[in-house]
Amino acid sequence: MDNKMALVPYDYSAVWGLQKFHKSSSVYHFANHTIQIKQNWRQLGVAAVVWDAAVVLCTYLEMGSIDLQGRSVIELGAGTGLLGIVATLLGAHVTITDREATLEFLESNVQANLPPDLQPRAVVKELTWGRNLGNFSPGKFDFILGADIIYLEDTFADLLQTLEHLCSEHTVILLSCRIRYERDQNFLGMLKGRFSVREVHYDPSKDVRVFKAQKSIHKEDF
Repeated sequence: MDNKMALVPYDYSAVWGLQKFHKSSSVYHFANHTIQIKQNWRQLGVAAVVWDAAVVLCTYLEMGSIDLQGRSVIELGAGTGLLGIVATLLGAHVTITDREATLEFLESNVQANLPPDLQPRAVVKELTWGRNLGNFSPGKFDFILGADIIYLEDTFADLLQTLEHLCSEHTVILLSCRIRYERDQNFLGMLKGRFSVREVHYDPSKDVRVFKAQKSIHKEDF
């Protein structure tokens, strides 16, 4: 896999609202907590800023249609950690993952925003898609979360391999994204070739969609 996976910024001319990414921090309110997320665009690029897709997926989780209490969750391409932090605050046991170069930054956000009694429920761990997947037990997780992680076409096959490894038939995948380019549609097509996929939420103000995927459809929860 190209080592640039999560660390290459978008072309400046293509980034909407670039100014907000240069702020050193951003503040959010979820699960009755104020969350202050450090950002570091200049050093870590897209991995170290909060994208709208993460905010929309946090909002979807907080709406309560998904019960995370006591559930086992893994976040892929966590970046700043906002999504994993919110999932932990909502009662889940969360493995928050990204590439090794981002882990110190990610860990600092997680530790700064989780009360001491909740910190044992959140584990920050290295995961490069398609590599060393044996470090993660197949089928261990109830939910797999990913916010705006389908932007580099070179990573699509590795991401699909990772999803297939992590999933059992009961695992629910929730992916949020803005459909920007043809390649985004191409990934959804690839995903539908391996999983049952449907759109479960759309935020028109941010033009972000949340997709739910499973290996097989369970009538009671899909």
